[in-house]
Amino acid sequence: MESTRQKKVSRLIQKEIATILQRKTNELAPGKLISVTVVRMSPDLSLAKVYLSIFPSAEKQEVLNTLKDHSSRIRFELGQKIRTQLRIVPEIAYFIDDSLDYIDNIEKLLKH
Repeated sequence: MESTRQKKVSRLIQKEIATILQRKTNELAPGKLISVTVVRMSPDLSLAKVYLSIFPSAEKQEVLNTLKDHSSRIRFELGQKIRTQLRIVPEIAYFIDDSLDYIDNIEKLLKH
């Protein structure tokens, strides 16, 4: 169960990473739409698991790898934005949120 502090920090990080990715999408993944769906924080607030939804979903693994390559730059920018709220900027781990693909698959199965 997440504590109140974990929830607050995850919302803050979700908002700030979404802003950063919105600005950097053209250079990191041109022609893609990247949205941050969920951020889960570790109990000690040292790790943020960031779940991303990438549209269109073709080549989403390549986009994820590009984000992982640039994660130090993104973490630095995140630190610049949240340095007054948090003492330690958490490590960021990116994951693909495939819930939209799962929903599409369910809809296709129900139509047949």
